[in-house]
Amino acid sequence: MSQPHDQQGQPGAEPSRNVFVPFQQGFERGFNKFRERYGVLLEEVIGHRNTFVSIALAIALGSLILFFFLGRDYFPEIRSGIITMHMRAPLGTRIEVAGRIATLVSNSIEEELLPGQVEHIVSNCGLPVGPHNLAFIPTPTIGSQDCDLTILLKNEKSPVWDYRRILRKGLKERYPGTEFTFQPSDLTAKILNFGAPAPIDVQINGPDMYPNYEFARKLVGKFREIPGATDVVIQQTMRTPTLMVEGNRTFGLGVNRTLKDVADNLLMTTAGSQQVDQIYWLDPSTGMSYLINVYTPQSEINSVNSLKTIPVESSGNSPSGQEMQLLGNLADISAEGTPGVITHGNIMPLFNIYVSAEGRDLGGVLTDVQTVAKSMEAELPRSAALEIHGQATLMHDAYYELIFGLLAAIALVYLLIVVNFQSWLDPFIIITALPGALAGIAWALFLTHTRLSEPALTGAILTMGTATANSILVVSYARERLEEHGDALRAAIEAGTTRFRPVLMTASAMIMGMVPMATGYSTNAPLGRAVIGGLLVATVFTLLFVPCVYAMVYNRQTARQKVAA
Repeated sequence: MSQPHDQQGQPGAEPSRNVFVPFQQGFERGFNKFRERYGVLLEEVIGHRNTFVSIALAIALGSLILFFFLGRDYFPEIRSGIITMHMRAPLGTRIEVAGRIATLVSNSIEEELLPGQVEHIVSNCGLPVGPHNLAFIPTPTIGSQDCDLTILLKNEKSPVWDYRRILRKGLKERYPGTEFTFQPSDLTAKILNFGAPAPIDVQINGPDMYPNYEFARKLVGKFREIPGATDVVIQQTMRTPTLMVEGNRTFGLGVNRTLKDVADNLLMTTAGSQQVDQIYWLDPSTGMSYLINVYTPQSEINSVNSLKTIPVESSGNSPSGQEMQLLGNLADISAEGTPGVITHGNIMPLFNIYVSAEGRDLGGVLTDVQTVAKSMEAELPRSAALEIHGQATLMHDAYYELIFGLLAAIALVYLLIVVNFQSWLDPFIIITALPGALAGIAWALFLTHTRLSEPALTGAILTMGTATANSILVVSYARERLEEHGDALRAAIEAGTTRFRPVLMTASAMIMGMVPMATGYSTNAPLGRAVIGGLLVATVFTLLFVPCVYAMVYNRQTARQKVAA
């Protein structure tokens, strides 16, 4: 009686009912054919190993030049659903006028952007009531002419950089004399800026305010000529319209009026009694106290002549029946420009020039800013000091630390492999795949128009580890085969074909895991792209370049040993 046979002709086994078995068997057949073709290619490459190694190494090292064309950012800007914009009307604009301008600007924003893109616009004009908001909100607001506008977009993945470019051009044409600047909207950029509204902060610190301000204005003109430099503004203003009241001491003493009397009556009229003498009223029914503020309505103080007719009474012991004196008789009133806000650094006055980058990498803009600042050192006031701060300067420190970490990781891995293999030569062969990984990273970032950034450098460090692990698989097996039969060429071919599957499995798992990150809109997208590009090329180097190097080194060493024997 005959026994049942399975599909492979083995007696005693029934055909499997698992639907994945045919798929798995078909995959195995296809993979084995692919591995056989790889084995043929590897034999041919090892046959021309000197030429292949020279060409591959030249291409890998030449590809490193692409890093100089990528551009440098600290962290990449991501798509967002929020645009934060600051509007500064002409200095001295009243807050109600600034509010009306902000309303018109909001309507213009909805017209400039595509229909249906804007969901809501929130505007906040003037200084906050208390200093708490100024301490924790990065805003350049210094007076009633300033407004912060938060633009909420319907699409949370909007290309905000394109929208900013549209608004800069459209709003500048519609509202001449009004400045519009944009601040970072995403939380990462706000943290990296340390509260500043721009990534580059040029500070001019010194005791002489007016010469320093004029020098800052010259710098602003130069910075605005830099390609990619946008929103170049001076935070502090020196021409805020102000009415200066200068009392006549001689005449005032003659009529028994002091400068304190002039100041108290002027404050009482313009700002109210709370500036001179705070009075509270206690409600007996509720037990709550209320601040009483007595002041002249603003509608009655609408001109310089209105100020001149303010009555000035004496606060001292004056004779009864003394004639009333008017402010115009006791003081001269003149219009001048004064600082809108004074910032101090190391006790001395400080001016901040904010520079943002748009359409160009932050590192390139920072380099040009440093060049311009250095070229203007001859015109810098002698008592002033110029320093550049902000996110851009931190980027350099982070780059140096990451590049040092990358080199240190390669050196540490090499030394660990030396201890493991008890050899200096095999670890060197293992790390020969790393130039291919660096070349793959450069090409991946270049082809995807991704700038070099901290996430990309972090991805490079991750790639070094995976590429080294795959090379260890190949070299360790080649070492075993060489000890068995002593043929370096044959050992290299056997190592490549035998370790073909685990190398592909390791690289494929890492690459597939990075695809969602690389195709997303997060700040870690450069990390995923760097890992994918680096592993793709590093895998090719591991399966072709590393066996060739192993064959070259140990074939010569074996030949020398035979000659010596």
